[in-house]
Amino acid sequence: MIPFERAWPYDIQMKDVYVPSCPFCGADNVLLPLRPAELKDIKTGKKRLLVFPCCHGRVTVVDADADYLLTDTKLRKG
Repeated sequence: MIPFERAWPYDIQMKDVYVPSCPFCGADNVLLPLRPAELKDIKTGKKRLLVFPCCHGRVTVVDADADYLLTDTKLRKG
């Protein structure tokens, strides 16, 4: 079972990866420094440090599916 408090939704638009809001500062529609090709590597087991450009909050992405990034950090209360 995927721990929901460690998952964050994302969208791919025009070969860019966005999150609807930053889990740290709350900024809307944040463009991530991540490419869709890197998501394929993450899905096969490669970890990736992700730094949010809006506030420089950091998480390590350990897995991904079609809708959510799974991190090593608790991003939600619960």
